[in-house]
Amino acid sequence: MSILIFADQAQGKIKKASFEAVQYGAKIAAQLGTTATALVLGPVDAAELAALGQYGAQNVLHAADARLHEVESTVYTKIIAEAAAQEDAKVIIFSHNFDGKAVAPRVAARLKAGLVAGAISYPDTSNGFVVKKSVFSGKAFANINITSDKKVIALLPNSFPLTPGTASATVTNFTPAISDADFKVKVVKVETVSGDIPLTEAEIIVSGGRGLKGPENWGILEDLAKALGAATASSRPVADAGWRPHHEHVGQTGLTVRPNLYVAIGISGAIQHLAGVNGSKVIVVINKDPEAPFFKAADYGIVGDAFEVVPKLTEAVKKYKLTQA
Repeated sequence: MSILIFADQAQGKIKKASFEAVQYGAKIAAQLGTTATALVLGPVDAAELAALGQYGAQNVLHAADARLHEVESTVYTKIIAEAAAQEDAKVIIFSHNFDGKAVAPRVAARLKAGLVAGAISYPDTSNGFVVKKSVFSGKAFANINITSDKKVIALLPNSFPLTPGTASATVTNFTPAISDADFKVKVVKVETVSGDIPLTEAEIIVSGGRGLKGPENWGILEDLAKALGAATASSRPVADAGWRPHHEHVGQTGLTVRPNLYVAIGISGAIQHLAGVNGSKVIVVINKDPEAPFFKAADYGIVGDAFEVVPKLTEAVKKYKLTQA
């Protein structure tokens, strides 16, 4: 028996959230006295696969079939269920990201397994198998006891810091029983988001709102993001106005992010926006309105004009980095 972890990839690279899921699964394996096996679907470089061992996977099953390059949830479900049967896995781990949200519920239904989506804690096995998750857009927590024989957990990204080791995993070719008839959905085009740091993978995010007054002023935000090594985001009104692309929109109707640092510039902090960012480890708010609701959720706040504060903050970050070089 082993813990099976689905490690998803994009463009042949293992996602950061997958490393988190593997580390999480490995800790559960140690807790239950078993081993951790990662499952990777699609063409991926051998070094990427071996690196999963640094996060606790003893074994990696790799299905290198080129047809699995893009996620097709029904096919992925069939393959993961087959791998779970081969490994006699009672616990299957996913990341609660786009791919996990599409596949984990299907796997749970197929295996008749209990599912906790958005887990933020390791299971408490002292009295059952209890997993903690956030509910009501992060305003409360629920402790859920999974009583089924098989259990599916989808880990909320960035819930635990990555602590890589030096071990490597044993990689085994995995050939699932699939045919062309299984691929009922054909991916004809994939549009990837440009930029150095994907928003959902970012540990630091600099986000802007209507307080920046227009897209022509976004340069000060981008300069700060570059200095911090951060991704950029925006509030919904900014995306709706066409100032920024919609894939940067965070909030209840956009992306939910959990970075280590979230810097909000010129954003009032409506409840819909907070629902997408309140899982951030540290929130810094810059706004000239001292009554802006965002200040109530902030760890640190600066009351001031963004056009004065942000350039000075950017210069301070650059000077600090020079002293650390």
